[in-house]
Amino acid sequence: MKLVLFSIVGFILFSCSTELVDSWKNPEIPSYQPHKVLVIGMTSNVEARHQFETGLKEKLEMRASQAVSSQDFFSSMLLDETFSEYQMDNLEDTLLAEGFDSVLFTKVIGVEDKIRYKKEYDGDAETYKKFKDEYLMYQDLYYNPEYYEDYRLYHTETEMYCLCPDQARQLIWKGYIDITDPHNVKDIVDEYVKLLVFALEEEQLIGPIQPEIATDIEL
Repeated sequence: MKLVLFSIVGFILFSCSTELVDSWKNPEIPSYQPHKVLVIGMTSNVEARHQFETGLKEKLEMRASQAVSSQDFFSSMLLDETFSEYQMDNLEDTLLAEGFDSVLFTKVIGVEDKIRYKKEYDGDAETYKKFKDEYLMYQDLYYNPEYYEDYRLYHTETEMYCLCPDQARQLIWKGYIDITDPHNVKDIVDEYVKLLVFALEEEQLIGPIQPEIATDIEL
């Protein structure tokens, strides 16, 4: 695995609510341009699933890739049914027959309960701090029951697969994104999609925005 290093401009685009913490790219595939992609957000939260798949679909289409959400392709099958290995083989054959060459698959792989300070403290000039200053700054640890707050950290994983005819279904890219305490579904999903697309662009696994297509989609 390698940690993807983003440019300063990239960091400005996103808040601390989502963070790409690790990723892996198939070294045999330096660049890739998906032509028809199945977008899958594996979650029982129907609202989040719809927003994620629709948002990612639009971003891909702005980059000259045809994209189909799993909700449109499967209806409710992925939420309500368990697939066998035989059914998955048939599904892959169906996707190939319908011209799909790629799958983007996202799911939550873990949840952690965390604790953090509610108050922000100035970390400048730590070398020159005195004992009394440090004590006064942190004495709320003993006396203020609201000094800490609980939050949840969601660990997610997104994989890009190539549905290559007459070959094994190749893993092209895998990224791990952490989501901090998501309360507003719309905001956090929008942020997640932007970060994911930015990562794929940096890895040259999707094309750049096509201005004429982007204009048509926005209209």
